[in-house]
Amino acid sequence: MTDAFSMIPASVLRNLSDKLYEKRKNAALEVEGIVKQLAVAGDHDRITAVINLLITEFTVSQQANHRKGGLIGLAAATVGLTSEAAQHLEQIVLPVLNSFSDQDSRVRYYACEALYNIAKVVREDFIIFFNQIFDALCKLSADSDANVQSAAHLLDRLVKDIVTVSDQFSIEEFIPLLRERMNVLNPYVRQFLVGWITVLDSVPEFDMLGFLPDFLDGLFNMLSDSSHEIRQQADSALSEFLQEIKNSPSVDYGRMAKILVQRAASQDEFTRLTAITWINEFVKLGGDQLVPYDADILGAILPCISDEEEKIRVVARETNEELRSIKADPAEGFEVGAILTIARRQLSSEWEATRIEALHWISTLLERHRMEVLSSLVDIFDTLLKALSDPSDEVVLLVLEVHACIAEDPPHFRQLVVFLVHNFRMDISLLVKRGALIIRRLCVLLDPERVYRELSTILEGESDLDFASILVQTLNLILLTSSELSEVRDLLKNSLVSPAGKDLFVSLYASWCHSPMAIISLCLLAQTYQHANAVIQSLVEEDINVKFLVQLDKLIRLLETPIFAYLRLQLLEPGRYIWLLKALYGLLMLLPQQSAAFKILRTRLKTVPSYSFNGEQVRRTSSGNPYQIIHHVPSGSQISENGDGIQDGANSHNGINFASMLQQFEQMQRQHHMHTKVQALSRNNSTTSLSVELLCDILSTNELDKHLNENFLGDSDSGGAKT
Repeated sequence: MTDAFSMIPASVLRNLSDKLYEKRKNAALEVEGIVKQLAVAGDHDRITAVINLLITEFTVSQQANHRKGGLIGLAAATVGLTSEAAQHLEQIVLPVLNSFSDQDSRVRYYACEALYNIAKVVREDFIIFFNQIFDALCKLSADSDANVQSAAHLLDRLVKDIVTVSDQFSIEEFIPLLRERMNVLNPYVRQFLVGWITVLDSVPEFDMLGFLPDFLDGLFNMLSDSSHEIRQQADSALSEFLQEIKNSPSVDYGRMAKILVQRAASQDEFTRLTAITWINEFVKLGGDQLVPYDADILGAILPCISDEEEKIRVVARETNEELRSIKADPAEGFEVGAILTIARRQLSSEWEATRIEALHWISTLLERHRMEVLSSLVDIFDTLLKALSDPSDEVVLLVLEVHACIAEDPPHFRQLVVFLVHNFRMDISLLVKRGALIIRRLCVLLDPERVYRELSTILEGESDLDFASILVQTLNLILLTSSELSEVRDLLKNSLVSPAGKDLFVSLYASWCHSPMAIISLCLLAQTYQHANAVIQSLVEEDINVKFLVQLDKLIRLLETPIFAYLRLQLLEPGRYIWLLKALYGLLMLLPQQSAAFKILRTRLKTVPSYSFNGEQVRRTSSGNPYQIIHHVPSGSQISENGDGIQDGANSHNGINFASMLQQFEQMQRQHHMHTKVQALSRNNSTTSLSVELLCDILSTNELDKHLNENFLGDSDSGGAKT
């Protein structure tokens, strides 16, 4: 140390710690000259002594001006060493790096200046300290002093220039440094990091694309920065990388896909748009690499389909279609169960568009991987049934398509109908609001006769009598009004002459017994008029209640629709269809005279012709009643069910035991009567309310008229004309 003091004049040492920058600068030039002479002489021991003097007496001094002088002195010594600086570099650089954390902002500023001058001299030899320098620059970029920030930026540019032409720089060692800083929130640090990513990516020798998964999440995180400039820089960097991905034959799509999936759920709109755009490109480019990640990608796409931002919705829909068009195989890593899980989860989404696309995915999986889906049916079946209560009609219709596809197998068909009835029972509002829609759609997608037979079989053993009555009335109204069931109606019309019609009639009869009016409607439809009359005659006081009259009102209105045109035409031959006439008169006698239904039916019966035929005499009574019918039938004989000809007995026809069926109906009604009495007793003196059944039955006339207009005008049964 004494030797170093002897080499540097005292005046130089004094000026080196002066408060005036010019004096310190002149002193540094003196130090540069001294070191240069020693370097020419090859006296590195004395050079080391000079450097140690600058460190111990100046850079670690308690006096700020001394520290400033020490830094400028070390830079001057490096300049004096020129090409010989490499062997003293560690001794020089480390004190400078330590000064970056000095409490005095001016010292930090001069540390930047010193390191800048040192770097200019040593160039690539400087790379061995890159990690420490990068860490220091990262901190200085967010320095509280603007002058320090400016000095750090100048140094940063020089370091970048050196790195980009150096063959000693290790990108592998740099990436961990970058990765651990990518989630820093300071805007200046973010700009600093994006600047380095952009610069290094511009150098062909550095494979930044290969390391993109390590810092991709950080870049996406910057897209939501409050600074427009940072968002723009991050977006620019991401756009450049995406372009490189498109042109690169080898990309690690898998790791990045996981990041994109998370970012697609960001609260920031711009981040979501960028993420979904990347996913869109990945789906197009990724091929087999992305198959194991299809479920994750789908989980990101489906919510975006309902995004508030139209651009995001458009890209998400395009991506969804692209993904669904890829026919991957489980052998390639395609996880059917995982896709189903995502689709099931999204069926609970608050957004209709997302629920619809989730159902499209389930349909697609059923089409391509039916066995795998059916093996996981227990996981999704309950959710699919709940979806039948969805507020969106489009969702309900799609759910029914999925159910119909599943129900192609007989065991699953039975399971579907059983669960459907169970859902109706547990959620009566579903039956009221959506029952008709669900059943009609199922009849379109599946065989309507098969659907009705299965429903009837289940209802035949239904223990909840109120529910059974409600559902039977719903099914009966659909049967009588819906165009989807026209073939079933045609089959029932031939119940007395066709084995298939008879079989269907008998199949429905048992469950239709839950509702007197449903049975009467079924008999009128099947043209079993004598049995209809017998049913009407069997009705007792308990049967004639408000609910019954409401149902009867509906039936009378339905008799005026095209579906029952054949029945009205049969009234032109009262002698042949005597039981029809008697059944209609029976209904008329049950109606209150002041009701609209009474007037409608009475008006219709007044049009029946009054001429004689087949040995019968029909004459108008003096009281003004429409008709009094006199029968002339051989002893021991009766008119057949369809009134066509005479047959003995008439307790059975075409193999149908009507006497037994009447007993079955009466027995079921006795059960309903007993159930009603038990309910009345259980209520005691508590406030009574209309039962759910009554609420379902009492439909306004306007509502019924609307229903009839929608279903009957142009109905095929009448050739498009209302009768």
